Amino acid sequence: MSAKYSIGLDFGTNSVRALIVDVATGEELATSVWNYARGQAGIIVDPRDPELARQHPRDYVDGIVATVGETLRQAAAGKVFSPEAVIGIGVDTTGSTPMPVDARGEPLAFAPEFADEPAAAAWLWKDHTGHAEAEQVTETARRLRPQFLAKCGGKYSSEWFWSKILHCKRTAPKVFDAAHTWVEIADWIPAVLCGTTQPDRLLRGICAAGHKAMFNPAWGGYPDEEFVAALDPALARVRRSLPARAYSVNTAAGRLSAEWAQQLGLRAGIPVAIGAFDAHLGGVGSGILPGTLVKIIGTSTCDMAVAPLGTPLPDIPGLCGIVPESILPGYFGLEAGQSAVGDIFNWFVHQIQPGGGAAKGGGTHEALTAEAEAMRPGETGLLGLDWENGNRTILVDQRLTGLLVGMTLHTRPAEIYRTLIEATAFGARAIVERFEEYGVKIGRVVNCGGISVKNPLVMQIYADVFGRPLEISRSAQTCALGSAIAGAVVAGGAAGGYDDFETAMAAMTGTLERKFVPIAANQAVYDRLYPLYRRLHDAFGTKESAGSLFDVMKELLKIRDEVRG
Repeated sequence: MSAKYSIGLDFGTNSVRALIVDVATGEELATSVWNYARGQAGIIVDPRDPELARQHPRDYVDGIVATVGETLRQAAAGKVFSPEAVIGIGVDTTGSTPMPVDARGEPLAFAPEFADEPAAAAWLWKDHTGHAEAEQVTETARRLRPQFLAKCGGKYSSEWFWSKILHCKRTAPKVFDAAHTWVEIADWIPAVLCGTTQPDRLLRGICAAGHKAMFNPAWGGYPDEEFVAALDPALARVRRSLPARAYSVNTAAGRLSAEWAQQLGLRAGIPVAIGAFDAHLGGVGSGILPGTLVKIIGTSTCDMAVAPLGTPLPDIPGLCGIVPESILPGYFGLEAGQSAVGDIFNWFVHQIQPGGGAAKGGGTHEALTAEAEAMRPGETGLLGLDWENGNRTILVDQRLTGLLVGMTLHTRPAEIYRTLIEATAFGARAIVERFEEYGVKIGRVVNCGGISVKNPLVMQIYADVFGRPLEISRSAQTCALGSAIAGAVVAGGAAGGYDDFETAMAAMTGTLERKFVPIAANQAVYDRLYPLYRRLHDAFGTKESAGSLFDVMKELLKIRDEVRG
């Protein structure tokens, strides 16, 4: 058998997905999704604290078994295929999703004494309980180590590594004291497959370390012990448990252990790539190169770009990091994003339940989209801020909240639904403008993720707001595909894979024929609405904003009346 295959494992917010890919062509043989069994839609929540979001690591282990087994069965049934032909495995996860582990690398959540303790589980990316600690990290870095902030957008986030650990120390000291170290699940899951979870054997990825934990080769790796001790002396112990080096995704985290090979039905010893975040490997699965912005649109969004390592890059305020080789070896990785997009649409449908909810024939995504699609830009008279889950970029402030301006007694649910879509589009435009304002030119935008494929209305609104064509990645599973590409690269050319990512992406990725092109009339209206959005954005999101908002409602009504004729 000459064909060779790679497996991509994609650990998302609510589920894990496995994908088997032909490394020569990018053909996707089989895919399987397993929804996490614990918590609400896989998330451990606390009704007393809406900022809390955790996951149980047992779901990650169970998900590997369920999805890999199912994809292997599908592949074997669909064509001539043998598990012996699988040459590599790649892994992507959410992040920052750190987890406390013991001296053996076992999650504290597996210990009986912590079985019902949410702090012992993985702290999911969308956990914002450490917002006060994030402010402390920011202020301490401004005072002692401003260079740390310069490479992560000028402000540390509650979604990230150190703020979560510090919050654990203050609110769950027994968990903090029991933890030997903290590990991102992007690093822990590959180590599980390789049998290398012991902290002194586990390899950490530059993606998670650089974008969320202030790791940078320029200052010798993770923040120094003196700095973390200034946050809290107890953090010095955590710092001493962290290694001096982090690795890019062209490095193997190890090789598939005999135990896992037998359990999954694969060959022992095949390489498993260093793990990375879903958005970063989604960029790989979309064929990211300099000049291309890859936008991953799901529950939240991530906006990825790369620049050659030799390129002089300024520090860009509001970005989630400029990190060498975090997306592709040989390139800086630049990350931005929005804390909620699909989650905003789901909140409106499932929590607000317009029209009494689907059970009463009311608003579903499909019904609201169909009605909203018949509207023209500006027709609603509404304008929103897309901060229902805080702002990740460009303000980096998880204490910001959503806003809807312009409602009247005649406002209908579908008008609000369309306005929520437009608000996320305006927030996305602010990110593109921030990249270009600091010299990172965006010549092409490639979108991926479920919304980009399933909802043409969203994509057309985005194209109209951006004022530029939008492409869609050929794969509906770009994050898992990016992981599979990483698996093919760590396998190497001699094994039937690839020796570099550029060659692998050229062979295994592509875009759909359909592009979303701006409609001139729509773009003209959005170009009038966007400055109003930015005035609200700056008024509520910055301390420097000045000026009255008196005319905003009046201007919205003026645009509405002109559009309606």
